[in-house]
Amino acid sequence: LLPVSSFAADLIGDYAPVARQCTEISQSALTVDQDVATLTREVVSRMDEAIAVADDPRWIASTRPAFVWASETKVACGKAYGYLQSSWRDEDYIAKCDCFYAKMRHFMN
Repeated sequence: LLPVSSFAADLIGDYAPVARQCTEISQSALTVDQDVATLTREVVSRMDEAIAVADDPRWIASTRPAFVWASETKVACGKAYGYLQSSWRDEDYIAKCDCFYAKMRHFMN
């Protein structure tokens, strides 16, 4: 028997370069230094688009992983938005929101 971890790399396939993007918070287009209104607007915009993609039967049935990244974007942006509502700028969730959104958009095009 082979270890399960040996199969994980095979699942990535042609998507490996994209999976490595956004490995550092500094790569995010959204930063905690932005004013709260702009940051909130950008996070909500990404979250709304991700919700639409995750609810779209075309992307749900697609063989491309846009639906997966839309689901991840919804969660990350939702958490970032929740923190922003309580006046906390969570750098990790803001960066994940932006990164996962970029991955979703990549697989939609």
